[in-house]
Amino acid sequence: MAKRKMGRRRATVRRAKGTAEILRETWTSTVDALGSAEKEVQKQFKGLLKRNKIGSSDAAKALKDLGARIGRERKKALKQLEGRLATLQTRLHKERKVLGRMVDDAVKGALATFNIPSRQEVAQLTRKVEELSRKIDTFKKRR
Repeated sequence: MAKRKMGRRRATVRRAKGTAEILRETWTSTVDALGSAEKEVQKQFKGLLKRNKIGSSDAAKALKDLGARIGRERKKALKQLEGRLATLQTRLHKERKVLGRMVDDAVKGALATFNIPSRQEVAQLTRKVEELSRKIDTFKKRR
């Protein structure tokens, strides 16, 4: 039994080391790929500027315009997202209420099936017992 546990622990440790190594290799290859992609984009961008005879000031203006357009689109997308999120939150709130009612009904049904009184029924019975106790006490005082 002890050997089996030790074997499982070693296998778990091996899997953990293997997973860490896989993640490390994946991360390294991703960083390398991004670096080479960045170099390629820079190379193509420089070639594009030379071919189209675009100066650095024109390129800067185009980038500024592109940045402004991206900013506007980002704000527009954010507003849409907020609207959809608000709708989703409203729906979630309604669904939560419905689900709560369904759970309450199911619990009440289960309690009734097992003949277990609810809190409301216990409180109502307690009030009736107290009321009857008072009446009995008044009858005892009269005698």
